[in-house]
Amino acid sequence: MTPSNDRFRELRQLLRSYEETGYVFDDTEERTGAALSAYLRQAAIEPARAARAAAEIDDLLAVGLFNDEIADDVDLLPHIRPPRGGTVERCLALIGGHLRQFLSAPTHPSPSTPQTKWEWKERFPALSHMLGAYFHQDFSLEYSSHSEALDDYVSGVEESDLWQVAGEIGEFLILNETDRQLEEAAATLGLYILPPRGVRLRQWLMDVREIILHHLRG
Repeated sequence: MTPSNDRFRELRQLLRSYEETGYVFDDTEERTGAALSAYLRQAAIEPARAARAAAEIDDLLAVGLFNDEIADDVDLLPHIRPPRGGTVERCLALIGGHLRQFLSAPTHPSPSTPQTKWEWKERFPALSHMLGAYFHQDFSLEYSSHSEALDDYVSGVEESDLWQVAGEIGEFLILNETDRQLEEAAATLGLYILPPRGVRLRQWLMDVREIILHHLRG
């Protein structure tokens, strides 16, 4: 459980992107690596994230990575390895430079397909929660049907979350044009089970969306 005054909240989210690409900083002065590129594609949707991350990096470097004052906060950060001959501080400073460059000329949100598991979950957080928390590997131990699980989800989350997941399902279906892409992406978000017998995944997700919208509209 993280503290309410979480000092490096956004930096932690950024560093989690590196967990999906090998726990190693792979950025250079000239280019962003796979993890930071994934983060910046998400920051294009919400540029304030990049501003927060840059400010938190400046804060951490100013205080000092090994300063006792921030030891508990630093412990919460993913441990990403610098390349041979480098330091974590140097890597963070490099990331900060790329963030400031991005903020000086922010790009438009990319319609491209996410490239990492982290990016998929950041792009579709509400859908990831629904699939991973209700249609997981222990599904058969908790529910007797897909409908029962969906009813549990709809009755257990805020209305704002339902509007969000309905929107995300629509975008998710558009982004994944083929059935194979859709199946792989849904599995990445946490879907562990097959749709109801005789129903294709695309149709099932469309049905789920309509059920949620019908519930919201009363």
